[in-house]
Amino acid sequence: MYTKVHSVSSNAGVPWRAVLGIIAVAMTLWAGTANASSRIKDLVDIEGVRENQLVGYGLVVGLNGTGDTLNNSPFTLQSLTAMLERLGVNTRGANLRTANVAAVMVTANLPAFATQGTRIDVTASALGDATSLLGGTLLVTPLMGADGEVYAVSQGTLAVGGFSAEGQAATITRGVPTVGRISNGGLVEREIVYAINTKTSLRLSLRNPDFTTSRRIAEAINAFVGKSAAESVDPSTVEFSLPEDTDQDIVHLLTDIEQLRIEPDQPAKVVIDEQSGIIVIGANVRVSEIAIAQGNLTITVTETPQVSQPNPLAEGETVVVPRTTVTADDEADNKLTVLDGGVTLRELVDALNALGVGPRDMISILQSIKAAGALQAEIEVM
Repeated sequence: MYTKVHSVSSNAGVPWRAVLGIIAVAMTLWAGTANASSRIKDLVDIEGVRENQLVGYGLVVGLNGTGDTLNNSPFTLQSLTAMLERLGVNTRGANLRTANVAAVMVTANLPAFATQGTRIDVTASALGDATSLLGGTLLVTPLMGADGEVYAVSQGTLAVGGFSAEGQAATITRGVPTVGRISNGGLVEREIVYAINTKTSLRLSLRNPDFTTSRRIAEAINAFVGKSAAESVDPSTVEFSLPEDTDQDIVHLLTDIEQLRIEPDQPAKVVIDEQSGIIVIGANVRVSEIAIAQGNLTITVTETPQVSQPNPLAEGETVVVPRTTVTADDEADNKLTVLDGGVTLRELVDALNALGVGPRDMISILQSIKAAGALQAEIEVM
């Protein structure tokens, strides 16, 4: 059993106390299920089974005066002129002043094993000074991969979640009106060939590299197959080979292996986001015996001047008499908390909560505990 935390509670009215209580309960529930088994399917990526990023440059038309200013966006003007010429409209030398066109960058992910004719979602983002893409239509835009080849073509009406409205004295914006999405707006034109069914060996890449997890995956596969078919190569990779005497191909065997359950291991880590004050503490975090005190001296000066005036018919003048009240709060109620060696996640949070510590102060305390060598975990600051 772990030793208990000896602490003296204080500052019951601290605003962050309720928040820390919720954090403690949530992390306790999470810690209770941290050791639950997970499917191998949810822990690894299979070699060759991956998406590919596509990108293209296109024009959005039909905007209600919210497009690019052609004088400020020469690439939009050049693209518009070139497009009209391909359609047989000569605009060379003309002074185009339309505000209903916007240049956009179109992005999409090409799924693994996508065949010709498969539809994919695409996203269009304004490139110039357009204020909104609401109501716009994306014209035919080729989408290229990293090798410069065209793998898909996109076109369609944009769905924009954000909006912007303005008047002479006020402006309101919700979301991002310069980004739109077209559901099933891309059409796959070229396939990426990967014959996984002809493979005799594959590598499984762990999403969270760990020596223990990698070894457990290999052992689970070998126990299922009945022979040494998998090997833990490194913390990130498990190499799997198709047994010679099996009558199944690697695809059928993978569908069975994906459903095997193992208990993933995780390192002791504390993740801190100093900008938002978010702290995530892993279940394996332990703290050696240490004493913690938290408190600051707060001095409050209050000025309440009073008016003094003479009695009726008496000589004198009205004057302002200063009244100053000075109070000092040294947070004497905050006592020193002693954490015994090997305390758990819940005990650590309860002890800091007893001190009335807010998230911002907790970040400093955790970093100080780490500097003292008493925090048996890695701190990652985002």
